[in-house]
Amino acid sequence: MDWMDKLLYPLQWVVAWILAIFHEIFTAIGLPADAGWTWVLSIAGLTVVIRALLIPLFVYQIKSQRKMQLLQPEIQRLQAKYKGKKDQYSRQAMAEEQMNLFRDNKTSPWASCLPLLVQMPIFFSLFRVIHNMPNVADGSVGAIGGFTQQLAIQAESSSVFGISLSATFTSPGIGVKLLTGVLIVIMAATMFITQKQMMAKNMSEAAMANPMMQSQKMLLYIMPLVFGIGGIYFPLGVLFYWLVSNTWTMAQQHTVIRNMPAPGSKAEKEMLERKARKGKAPKTPEAKAAAGEPVVEEAPKKNGQRQQPVSKNRKKNKKR
Repeated sequence: MDWMDKLLYPLQWVVAWILAIFHEIFTAIGLPADAGWTWVLSIAGLTVVIRALLIPLFVYQIKSQRKMQLLQPEIQRLQAKYKGKKDQYSRQAMAEEQMNLFRDNKTSPWASCLPLLVQMPIFFSLFRVIHNMPNVADGSVGAIGGFTQQLAIQAESSSVFGISLSATFTSPGIGVKLLTGVLIVIMAATMFITQKQMMAKNMSEAAMANPMMQSQKMLLYIMPLVFGIGGIYFPLGVLFYWLVSNTWTMAQQHTVIRNMPAPGSKAEKEMLERKARKGKAPKTPEAKAAAGEPVVEEAPKKNGQRQQPVSKNRKKNKKR
């Protein structure tokens, strides 16, 4: 057992037990124990459990992103305060004030990375479990949690389209390279689309103009590239894990952006327009004008008293 196995063994033990439990469930309902798709479904079950446990962290991520949206005016004022000051003292003072602002509001510009960072140890644990499948199957390595030698033999003899779950892109065979290559491209593409969707629809113009967003934009391209290149060493079973996980992320994020968009974002405007069309929200003056409906304007206050609203048509008649 190398140092990584020792470090991740507690998580490997949990991951192996969850896999074994789902495999037992699927075989109990009649699926073949040594079928590749039975193991793929078991990996999908593991992914759903992990992502369900991460929902509180996802909620924290959404709340942090909204706080960042609301803090944009403060951040812009801070940037204006230090505009043109490039000396070391000014840059340090600006960084400290920004950190104090984030700390006082209990948020961070890196909150959007938390779900991915938390998943990494789980990902490596699953990687090691699948990587050690042949060793557990031949008895050179002991059982990992509920992942016994018998289960390892069944998993090792299973295949998807004739390809073992422990095979990687570097394994010999055209079929292996074709299947793993397609999954690697899908994994990188879904990761890119998810981050792009967040930036394009759920961030205000002020947030996008923030210089700190440049680092987020860099991650938009760097992370899919890193996972795309690293994906050639991922076992087929791990690629299925990321496929299910990224699909979950896309669906979850689409639901949140559509129904609970960030203030001032494009998604919020689209939501208000949908509600206006359904009569669930007041139409904006522009929408009323486009529909040919009378636009009522709020009359200015005089001597502290509120005047009655006057429509544009009545205003014109009074002027005449």
